[in-house]
Amino acid sequence: MQDIEPFYGWEKYYSAADDDRSPFHQREYNMQQYEHDIYGYYIHPLWDEIGSETLYCKILFANYDRQFVVIELFGEWNDTLHNDVMYLKREVIEPLIREGVKYFILIGENLLNFHGSDDSYYEEWFDEVEDGWIAAVRIPDFVEREWKKYHLDYYINYGGTLDEIENWRTLKPPGLFDLINSLIIRRLT
Repeated sequence: MQDIEPFYGWEKYYSAADDDRSPFHQREYNMQQYEHDIYGYYIHPLWDEIGSETLYCKILFANYDRQFVVIELFGEWNDTLHNDVMYLKREVIEPLIREGVKYFILIGENLLNFHGSDDSYYEEWFDEVEDGWIAAVRIPDFVEREWKKYHLDYYINYGGTLDEIENWRTLKPPGLFDLINSLIIRRLT
C-alpha cells in the first residue's frame, strides 16, 4: 500500500499545499517517514489525511474561475463504521464550496472498498452544489455495486462513459473537466 501514490503529473499546474484557498494550504509532507496507515498498512506520505481512519485524498487540481476541482481518493470508504463521507464533506468539500467550487470530479481507481450507511451527507452535498454536479471517474465495479445499493446515483454521476475515461492522466485538467462536463450534459438532456 505504501507504493500507491497520488497522481503527480499535474503538479506543474497546481499544488494544494501552495493554494491559499485549499483546505490543505501549507501542508508539509515528510517523504522520509511514513506516518499514516490503513488497518496497519502504511500509506504513501503524499496522501492527505482528512480525519478518517481509512479514507485519504489528494486534490489534484482546482480552478476557482471555472469552479471545478479534481480529487483523487484512496483507501476504504467506510460510512458504516467511520462515517467517512462526513470527514470528506466537512474537511474538504465544504471549504471548496465556500470558495465557489460547484463541479467535483472524484477519481476512484484507488478505492479499496465501500461500506454504506444513510445518504444524508450525499444529499446535503448535492443540494449545496445547486446547478453544479458531482462526478466519479474510474470507480471499481464492486464499489459501484455498493453505491447502487445505497442509491448514491441520486447524488453522484458515475458508471458508464465515466468509467471509460482510461486516459484521464494524459489530459490537462481543463480538458478532463470539459470532457466530463460534456458527458454529464448528455446524461441530463
